[in-house]
Amino acid sequence: MSGDEPNVSFGDVSHSTFAVGSHAHAESHHHAGGVSPDPATEELLAAVRELRADLARVRADDRTAALDAELADTESEISRTGQAAPTRRERLRELLTDSQALMSVLASAGALAGLLGI
Repeated sequence: MSGDEPNVSFGDVSHSTFAVGSHAHAESHHHAGGVSPDPATEELLAAVRELRADLARVRADDRTAALDAELADTESEISRTGQAAPTRRERLRELLTDSQALMSVLASAGALAGLLGI
């Protein structure tokens, strides 16, 4: 190799788009953060996040811990797939129904319950 040749070095190129050469062209079709949910699911996701934030401000017990875990799983599922499966929604309905006292204290629980048809 002569001293006049260009030196090219690539580090970690995962999740990257690049092109090499004088007439090279690169396009990226990567989507960060999973699938975009529809407007109704986006509203559900916002309510899930709001209730999780409110749950952090109340004294935890077995019911609130189970609800928070299911809310976290719901948030993760929506972020990954763009939707919450019917079984996930049903589980949230059950947990919210078991937490009627919580729904009367936290407006966010009532808002989520309304979106789930309770």
